[in-house]
Amino acid sequence: MIIDDKLLEKIAKLAKLEFDGEEKEKIKDDLNKMLAFVEKLNELDTKGVEPLKYVNEDEKAFLRPDKPEQIITQEEALKNAPDHDSDYFRVPKVIKNK
Repeated sequence: MIIDDKLLEKIAKLAKLEFDGEEKEKIKDDLNKMLAFVEKLNELDTKGVEPLKYVNEDEKAFLRPDKPEQIITQEEALKNAPDHDSDYFRVPKVIKNK
């Protein structure tokens, strides 16, 4: 696969990106280098190689028991808040109405 101008324009449109002439050529060159690297990986003989679940054989997924516990009280949590009412943190409004 080769990245040409048409494919790059499609990718840019999907990603909502805009490139000028010089940027466009640099991005196209970088993408073609990445694809060439991935193609190089296809040359490796992976027959008989099992997929790894973990990078190290000794590594296991550590899951702690999910038990609810009260670490600090609500009063302690609100004590250092810059703005709060009796029960909740107050934060600036971030969603604007149209």
